[in-house]
Amino acid sequence: MFSILSAGVAPALALMSFFYLKDRFSEPITLIARNFIFGMLLVFPIMFIQYVFQAEGIINHPVSESFLLVGLLEEFFKWFIFMYAIYHHAEFDAHYDGIVYAVAISLGFATLENILYLFTNGINYAFIRAFFPVSSHALFGVIMGYYFGKAKIYSLHKRRNIFLAFFIPYVLHAIYHYILTIVSSNWVVVLVPFMIFLWVIALHRMKIANLSPHALRKTCEKKKENHAI
Repeated sequence: MFSILSAGVAPALALMSFFYLKDRFSEPITLIARNFIFGMLLVFPIMFIQYVFQAEGIINHPVSESFLLVGLLEEFFKWFIFMYAIYHHAEFDAHYDGIVYAVAISLGFATLENILYLFTNGINYAFIRAFFPVSSHALFGVIMGYYFGKAKIYSLHKRRNIFLAFFIPYVLHAIYHYILTIVSSNWVVVLVPFMIFLWVIALHRMKIANLSPHALRKTCEKKKENHAI
């Protein structure tokens, strides 16, 4: 049991540490932990809804399953939790902050989902789960947080950016799940390039968020404070 818990949690901790340490200004650990827990709590209602739809045969086509039952449900709930729990919070005051908090929510969801999967199917799947499902949730979180940060910091196109914070991760998540659904034997061959694409997009968004004028201004202010001390 301990080995399964460790294998289920370790990828999320590693990824969360990576994205957290890329931040110019460290966010409160307690706030990150709270959003991580919110993400974990999302697993239960989403799994229940998915189970009901599948058990009743309401959705049984790969396209509808990927774009409605998985992509839409999971990304909408994560988007909703972000709006409810962090968007108006005082600590959310920089572009990159959106990435940190959205990744925390996404990894909270991915962690509990991963633990439940490993308990059901065995620890042999730990490595591949870490590389694909857990990492993909984190990368969807980066993209979601990027647009939330853009909406929070810049007044121009605020509503559009809030919408994109949901829509782009939703489409990417649905495509990811659709690949898993329709490609049975050689899914790794298709999914690896898609994951590389996600990493390239996410790292580029992280760089932009950290180099935004607002972030650079905060850096200068921080340096002045240090010199004054």
